[in-house]
Amino acid sequence: MIEFRGVTKRFPDGTVAVDHLDLTVEAGGITVFVGPSGCGKTTSLRMINRMIEPTEGTVLVDGRDVASVDAAELRRGIGYVIQQAGLFPHRTILDNIATVPLLLGWSKGKARSRARELMEIVGLAPELAGRYPAQLSGGQQQRVGVARALAADPPILLMDEPFSAVDPVVRESLQDELLRLQAELGKTIVFVTHDIDEAIKLGDKVAVLRVGGVLAQYDEPGQLLARPVDDFVDNFVGRDRGYRGLGFLSSDAIPIGELRTVTLGEPMPDGDDWVLVVDAERHPQGWLNGAERNGARTVAAEHLVPGGSLYDVGSGSLRSALDAALSSPAGIGVAVDGEGRVAGSITADDVLRALDDVRRDVAAA
Repeated sequence: MIEFRGVTKRFPDGTVAVDHLDLTVEAGGITVFVGPSGCGKTTSLRMINRMIEPTEGTVLVDGRDVASVDAAELRRGIGYVIQQAGLFPHRTILDNIATVPLLLGWSKGKARSRARELMEIVGLAPELAGRYPAQLSGGQQQRVGVARALAADPPILLMDEPFSAVDPVVRESLQDELLRLQAELGKTIVFVTHDIDEAIKLGDKVAVLRVGGVLAQYDEPGQLLARPVDDFVDNFVGRDRGYRGLGFLSSDAIPIGELRTVTLGEPMPDGDDWVLVVDAERHPQGWLNGAERNGARTVAAEHLVPGGSLYDVGSGSLRSALDAALSSPAGIGVAVDGEGRVAGSITADDVLRALDDVRRDVAAA
């Protein structure tokens, strides 16, 4: 657990970066600091590992004042990931990851063995071990940064806008990878971002900071979206917060309908309707527009129209269900099971009816 007790950071020129911050970061979860430029989120993060010293107040880790711990010793026990990874350019990927274990006195063999293990955990191919950072893509470099931060198995991981320098597709992939890793490892993670969507997706708790380092609201993402405390938080979260909030509402009430499918290589189906094309294991491949068959006799890959997002019946939300229905070229969402096989169909009307049911249940409670 990490605690900020009346923490203020005032720089020599009089600028107040953090103003009397009182906040508790629960162990084993992801806490996200989010806010506009100049709100003190990175300063707050760096006071945890004493890269910045507070002017007033106390930062505690597991009940111990960090000011009472040697700074170098403290940092060796806290993983730290920054924008653009901050890798050593003259060291191989394997030796970059092994850096902290070697500093802690591990043998070279043990440190490199741990580094290889972590490469697999974060999704880096073994053949990258002997390469240098400049030979990797931005997304691969960020994975190396995460692996290096985890190398000595620290209980705490600090992440300062680690994914902001990569393109949106890679960024989403890295976010998903972080959530997967956290489900396995259960670290205490403090994550800084300026992107409210990233904060909502990753955070178990989200701290919204105002310019000047004042805490505006500290809440679970669903509560933040549903009940912003004032106009600043409301405006920062954005006008589409109602849609984002669907991500925290259960989709159990949505009925799963039947869905007409055809397998690649089979004869063209009759009619002008849209038909979902699947492979031999019933994994969705795309849609077939019956009105545009152009005389073809069998279903082939060149006839497919991209199918939009999929709705996972086991773990989906109202937001993912609505997105599947709206993104489908056929106007019909595709529901899949845990193995990615077609389970049936959903429609936007069904999602909206389920939303009304959820709202009634909440009101009755």
